[in-house]
Amino acid sequence: MKKIKVGVIGVGYLGNFHAQKYAAMDHVELVGVFDTSIDRAQEIAAACHTRAFADYHELIERAQAVSIVTPTTFHHGVGMECLAAGLDVMMEKPVTVTLDEADQLIELASRQGCILQVGHLERFNPGIMALEHYIDHPLYIESQRIHQFNPRGNDVDVVLDLMIHDIDIILSIVKSPLKAIRPLGSSIVTSSTDVATAQLIFENGCVATVSASRIAQSNVRQLVIHQKKSTLIVDYGKKDITVIERSGAMTAEGYPEEEATHLPFPDQGDALKAELLHFIDAVQTRQQPKVSGVEGRQALALALQLIDEMKEHQVTHNL
Repeated sequence: MKKIKVGVIGVGYLGNFHAQKYAAMDHVELVGVFDTSIDRAQEIAAACHTRAFADYHELIERAQAVSIVTPTTFHHGVGMECLAAGLDVMMEKPVTVTLDEADQLIELASRQGCILQVGHLERFNPGIMALEHYIDHPLYIESQRIHQFNPRGNDVDVVLDLMIHDIDIILSIVKSPLKAIRPLGSSIVTSSTDVATAQLIFENGCVATVSASRIAQSNVRQLVIHQKKSTLIVDYGKKDITVIERSGAMTAEGYPEEEATHLPFPDQGDALKAELLHFIDAVQTRQQPKVSGVEGRQALALALQLIDEMKEHQVTHNL
């Protein structure tokens, strides 16, 4: 089997890891990297034993597929050029800034017969992948994504920076139209929302409460799913699940008897590697990835709706 020729456009913090993963794949040839900083491109190229390009158009000419790991504002323009050239695209999340831009990418990918995958990395977290076996009928979902401040990603609202991961996961789990949303957010240290919470109410009765912050003192990434017969607790960082199962029996106090099982997944490791291998498999088999442009657009649509409604209640603190 011939190696897939892949390039990486944008090798900042995350793009560097894309380049590393591709360089280590036996069935991939990393043909080059591009960055607006040629010094950075040359540094990563040397580490990955490939070529640095000062113009990404030259890289497009030599690749079959690309990872686009630029700031979100450039996703649409760069993505359209890559798809127009017939390249398969792995686009970091969020897919674009606007729904119109996302629609254009999806339409062009379809017309060109190209793969368009969106980088919702948590779909490939071992805990989330193992969770599918235990999902029955979610009644109430609690999601927390609390991070320490990092200037990377602050070009967008915290909803697009962090919460969109959980939006994508919840939409994939609940599989029901939204009935109502109740969002709140606040700008604390940047010009856009830094802390946000939202209640999502679905037509099938499920309710999800989602919280995100990028100004916390410590990092917490947890998902809790309450069902009639069980509660599932996923720790993204530890990559494990706690399954609390409720039998029909009752305790002396009148509470359902519970049995907790701890399921660690420490050896299944690298979510980014799994995500990029999934992309390369889609390139080879021409099968749609689990997070295509359509799923990326769905998450973006809800995220933008939350942002718009938050603005009505926005509190900005000038320090």
